[in-house]
Amino acid sequence: MKSPTNVINLLADLPADSPEEVVSVLLAVPGLRVERIVSTGQASPPGLYYDQPQAEWVAVLAGSADLRFADEAEPQHLLAGDAVLIAAHRRHRVERTESPTIWLAIHFGPDSELVEAG
Repeated sequence: MKSPTNVINLLADLPADSPEEVVSVLLAVPGLRVERIVSTGQASPPGLYYDQPQAEWVAVLAGSADLRFADEAEPQHLLAGDAVLIAAHRRHRVERTESPTIWLAIHFGPDSELVEAG
């Protein structure tokens, strides 16, 4: 028996302004997690860099953001359509997001079900 096709629109059903980013897990299987993240002006707390055990590929679908890597002097300014691969354990932070910014995040590799800050 064939499964029904479930179509979702990544740009629809956006949450209203929220004090926190809204993360929706779209797919989670061993070694892979796909998320839609909606930011409404959030940034990483001052001085906090994420250090994740898995790689992450992120794309900005709408809006814009500034993503800073600990090993680079200037942040990367990401616009709608831009994507970047973040290697496992590459320290990074979000310096700024437009409201709204819609991200597609794909976490892959060992421990993809975990996201750690450090």
